[in-house]
Amino acid sequence: MKKLLKSTLAMLSVLVALTSCNNSTTSDSKSGALAGNVAEKVYVAPGEHDEFYAFISGGFSGQLSVYGLPSGRLFKVIPVFSQDAEKAYGYNEETKPMLNTSHGFVPWDDSHHPDISQTAGEIDGRWVFINGNNTPRIAKIDLSTFETTEIIEIPNSAGNHSSSFVTENTEYVVAGTRFSVPIPQRDMPIKDYKGNFKGSLTFISVEPEHGHMDIKFQLIMPGFDYDLSHPGRGKSHGWFFFTTYNTEEASTLMEVNASQNDKDFIAAVNWKKIEEYVNNGGGTMMAANYAHNVYDESTHSATSTMKKEVLTVNPLDVPGAVYFLPTPKSPHGCDVDPTGEYIVGNGKLSANLTVHSFTKMLDAIENEKFAGDAYGIPILNFEDVLAGSVEQPGLGPLHTEFDGKGNAYTTFFISSEVVKWKLGTWEVVDRQPCYYSVGHLMIPGGNSRKPFGKYVVAMNKITKDRYLPTGPEVTQSAQLYDISGEKMQLLLDFPTVGEPHYAAGAPADLIKPRSKKLFNLEDNKHPYAAKSEAETKVVRDGKTVHVYMTTIRSHFSPDNIEGIKVGDKVYFHITNLEQDYDVPHGVSMIGANTSELLIMPGQTETFVWEPKQEGVWPFYCTDFCSALHQEMQGYVRVSAANANTPLRWSLGEDIE
Repeated sequence: MKKLLKSTLAMLSVLVALTSCNNSTTSDSKSGALAGNVAEKVYVAPGEHDEFYAFISGGFSGQLSVYGLPSGRLFKVIPVFSQDAEKAYGYNEETKPMLNTSHGFVPWDDSHHPDISQTAGEIDGRWVFINGNNTPRIAKIDLSTFETTEIIEIPNSAGNHSSSFVTENTEYVVAGTRFSVPIPQRDMPIKDYKGNFKGSLTFISVEPEHGHMDIKFQLIMPGFDYDLSHPGRGKSHGWFFFTTYNTEEASTLMEVNASQNDKDFIAAVNWKKIEEYVNNGGGTMMAANYAHNVYDESTHSATSTMKKEVLTVNPLDVPGAVYFLPTPKSPHGCDVDPTGEYIVGNGKLSANLTVHSFTKMLDAIENEKFAGDAYGIPILNFEDVLAGSVEQPGLGPLHTEFDGKGNAYTTFFISSEVVKWKLGTWEVVDRQPCYYSVGHLMIPGGNSRKPFGKYVVAMNKITKDRYLPTGPEVTQSAQLYDISGEKMQLLLDFPTVGEPHYAAGAPADLIKPRSKKLFNLEDNKHPYAAKSEAETKVVRDGKTVHVYMTTIRSHFSPDNIEGIKVGDKVYFHITNLEQDYDVPHGVSMIGANTSELLIMPGQTETFVWEPKQEGVWPFYCTDFCSALHQEMQGYVRVSAANANTPLRWSLGEDIE
């Protein structure tokens, strides 16, 4: 074991040295890394719009960021799995339920892999799905409002990493576990991992009209680690492909013990066959406990429902539904080309890039060309499913996307580069350095039958000398390449929010026409909405007080309130009466143990204030709304808990 550990450490030292050599490039040169007319290619004139939206995961921020391409401008940070003080997400009473889980209120997660909904294999711009990696969850963002509208927790899962990727018609979003665990969870020795821990692959159905999610079934798999996944498309529609590693089923010193096997697997799952089995009554209901959180646009409020069971499927009960394709070694990415024929396995510790053939896979299945089995699941012969190999393209392959012109683009983490190669001939035709240690890359539509092969975005783990220093930690980074010609051209560096893991992109013209400009007041069904100033009021119920308040440029109604007492719990329900595009109002109350509210036109939001001290306390608008924004303010008088101060409110006149 000591010799093995020394050997592994020596190999890592070499890789670090190679990385360090690559990182030695600096941008101090006057010419920089860019030359020629590249600035013109990313310039978007004032008042003009970018050609593409890019949705880039925030990693440890728990959020999803929206950028324009080619400018690299940041437009919005969409709160998903983390509280967001700017928009009050997870702070206001309406959205707190979105962060409910079986573990309680969990206001953070590690967001990794966004994917855009598809119709007939082409991105349709309706929804973005993204995974929470830490406390396993899948979220749906509505691209008409750019707001998170649904989050479903994934039971029997841990490290929800091979997520969230959609099938050709958004029939399903998948959620594959990274860590295998006891299923159902129970107290047992960790040393008994092998053969006892299991991995779950969850198929979440998506209702076609509104996108409502529900867990259709969970496939309970051997106790490997399940990494990235992608759906079949075209000829391979109906299949899903998941990379696995740790087929050794190790549970300690993983960098050594989970790197012993020469090959791990891609799990090929025929979800159509399993769907048929389930629709005919197959599967076993298992007790579970998981949250399903849904935001209702008409009430502007979320509800959280705890589900108590989930349908599980043993792959051995559905013969012909699951097969293992051997693939080198500790693979990360698992990518399917636009035709659905080629399945690329990115083995991080492999010298070559391995490409499998779907047609050959079907032939091997039909002719039972098996190399054995793993827990009863057939293992296909490697040579019988091999389409070809890209020979020694780089060090540390991670992820591949496609331009729709017969080319593939793969990131190499160790050698810090994007490599372009041809499908079918497997020849490398171009390579460009990244700065530095690139992880994933994204071509708009690159995970679909119709990629928009104009740009590729590389998401890098290290920036070092690319930007002004900001202390021990520097900004995360993405880089934009022009891939419209035979050779790639680096166009732009731009900072990102959090650590970008993956991204999804779509033409702006696909999303812009659906963008909602405001919420119609007449459609507001919030139970505490005040749709006009005539409906404003203050109501006491014991020590609970409800304030029905409105905002409009440039005042609150009411703007003076008396009769609040120390120890009260005061709910401010505030409706924005504006019916004009891009006129939100904010509100914040001194001493409120929450964030400000940011209320869109026609929307109602709520915060809670629990006064601890007597006095007269101000509140004000936090979002600049007009020339008289500074005058948009009010006061609340707080009396002693035993005072007889009557409950009164006013606007424009003194309280009698």
